[in-house]
Amino acid sequence: MENNKLKLYLGVDIGSISTKAVVIDQQNKIHAQSYIWTEGDPIGAVKRLLDIIKEQLKDKNYSIVSVGTTGSARELIGSILNATIVKNEITAHAIGTLTFHPEVRTIFEIGGQDSKIIIIQGGMVIDYAMNTLCAAGTGSFLSSQAKRLNIPVEEFGEYSLRADSPTKIAGRCTVFAESDLVHKAQMGHSKENIIAGLCNAIVNNYLNNVGKGKNIESLIVFQGGVSKNVGVVKSFKEIIGHDIVVDELGHLMGAIGIAIIAREQGIEKLFNFSVRDTDFKTVGFECGSCPNNCEIICVVEDGKFLDGWGNRCNIGIEKARKKWS
Repeated sequence: MENNKLKLYLGVDIGSISTKAVVIDQQNKIHAQSYIWTEGDPIGAVKRLLDIIKEQLKDKNYSIVSVGTTGSARELIGSILNATIVKNEITAHAIGTLTFHPEVRTIFEIGGQDSKIIIIQGGMVIDYAMNTLCAAGTGSFLSSQAKRLNIPVEEFGEYSLRADSPTKIAGRCTVFAESDLVHKAQMGHSKENIIAGLCNAIVNNYLNNVGKGKNIESLIVFQGGVSKNVGVVKSFKEIIGHDIVVDELGHLMGAIGIAIIAREQGIEKLFNFSVRDTDFKTVGFECGSCPNNCEIICVVEDGKFLDGWGNRCNIGIEKARKKWS
């Protein structure tokens, strides 16, 4: 690599709803960033995302020397991008947040379909919890209610701030919440009060589910797409009685964290954007070699085996290699 080339590090956070990426340097300066919808196609989303990132970097003399992936599709995208590190979201969010907010003690994160809480002491994660079983209290829940009320979800927060008496909404279950919302609307409750009630319901659901039994202390940093909703932020502040920090980069913190981890790991492997033009497919098959009958998920690149997982031993992977050799 030329000595005058800027060394950069790519972090990709692939979620069920959104896919995020950042490119940082050795001083954590962000040189490129993108946030797009996954749309049920993580491979396609990452290819679109790489087009955006490459365009943002077109006027720079650089080399991306390492790549990290996190999120629900981290293994899949890590294989495709030939990542130097693949880590879970808890680690990525914690590292990213601690880098910019070293005094953080609690991280709230509410995304499109899941939510998490991370408890930190002495710069280390000591406890965490995740909710992936119910959509109540997540971004997808808010989006579905926005459609029901015929209001853009981006305007939800402003509506809630105009409420004078938030409606009590049963927020422990998506089905019950929707039924309750319709009933309250039919009773004549204003949209402003209903939306404020939904924001309160999301916070109470989060605290009673994900945050149950957790020691929530300041400094509290709120992340994820829902953190952009000022109504939910207001509800959090009122219900827990603490101030909350909402970082303007909070929706990218997982990607930032994994980029930092990739850099600090010290393993360099030049990244090539030509991966955008490669034909990747994911296929699955059942091993059948023992009673476990593992379902092996494989990534095939231009018809050849690239990587696989889901196996409890090496037999399934070796069968995959032979199948697509």
